[in-house]
Amino acid sequence: MYFKMALLAVTRAFFTNRNQIKQCMSEGFRNLSLGSRVHARTQSLKCLKRTTSQSYAIHATVHRRSPLYRSCESNGDENSRATSNWTYAMGSVIAFSLFSKAEEDTRTDAQKKEDEIILLLKRAKLSMMRGQLHGANGFLHQAIALAHQTNNTQAIIYTYSLMANLAYVQGQLDNAEKLFKVAMSFMLSGGTPQDDNGVIEMSLKLATIYAGQEKNDLAEMGFQFCTESLETKLEKFKELPAEEQSEELRKETRLLLGLTLDSHARYMVAIHRLSQAVVDYKQALLICQEEQGETHPQSLVLMSDLATILDMQGCHDEALPLVKQAVELSREAGHPDQHVLLGNMAGILLHNDLFEESVKLYKEALALAQSAGDEEALEQIQEGLKEAISTLCVTGKTSSSLMGYPSCRLILI
Repeated sequence: MYFKMALLAVTRAFFTNRNQIKQCMSEGFRNLSLGSRVHARTQSLKCLKRTTSQSYAIHATVHRRSPLYRSCESNGDENSRATSNWTYAMGSVIAFSLFSKAEEDTRTDAQKKEDEIILLLKRAKLSMMRGQLHGANGFLHQAIALAHQTNNTQAIIYTYSLMANLAYVQGQLDNAEKLFKVAMSFMLSGGTPQDDNGVIEMSLKLATIYAGQEKNDLAEMGFQFCTESLETKLEKFKELPAEEQSEELRKETRLLLGLTLDSHARYMVAIHRLSQAVVDYKQALLICQEEQGETHPQSLVLMSDLATILDMQGCHDEALPLVKQAVELSREAGHPDQHVLLGNMAGILLHNDLFEESVKLYKEALALAQSAGDEEALEQIQEGLKEAISTLCVTGKTSSSLMGYPSCRLILI
């Protein structure tokens, strides 16, 4: 049996459920609004990062709402920056329909087909936001058919990518794998280099899918490809003349490396390779702190994740100060999911035999989770609180303020 106390700690990591996945997709596809550039590549990867926890029996904390590597999210899409020229047009068709109905339609047949594709994708986006995934799937199939009819490569790649992410959300891992491979084949055949961040990010999605399918050799090969490609790319940046260096691309690439290390760390936890998970988390944390700052929401989540894994290893003395730092910084910064970090710290306090402090922190986390309406976290915090109180009662160190709790009364009887 895997370390019981470690399992109890990680079950309080507040995994995502299907409703939260849909919320994640809703947040991501809000970027399809009129006149805005679509960041489907990184947004959907963020969702994938969150949802991967469902495939893992053991998993570190997944921060559900904070911007995941924000700078990385603000750059590119599935076929690098070139696709943005096409996706930007998604707003123009709406503007045309609103303001040009009385005017003569001078669009070519190709433009009309492209506008039709865009409208179908907009409808798919709305369906996803409403949780109507079956309807979204129908719109996407219509869009991909039109994209193939018109040989619109950018639309084909973009639509296949959306279809792959939708399949993943619905738990159809085999189908998601096939769709990601099709999208990637169109990218590569169109001349996109293998070390393009779009290709690497899609490879990361595939590696995560293989991990969920327990195809460990393929998963490890995928993570290794992503890590080595990004590290090599970053080394090449250093060799470029100053006038040829792109700070935006460098930062995007390094943040993508951080995301890869984070994803690999969670996979290592899933297969009980905790020592490697610690190495990966430390590197991911360093990257996020250097690129986004120590108080960035994702930096604090990674710090809490690292503390949780150290706690699982029995390194309680090292885990406690780290999670305390994460909580203190989250209080100062007003972290949107502070109850998650508090719940993790409460679990670590419990493993340090600081029972009353653990109970107090669980109660604070419970109140914040209730205010946030986070039912999934609420359930996990309640379980942790019950365990902490029961342990406190068994040790005979129960304070009078806790004697009214049902678990204490039951044990004392």
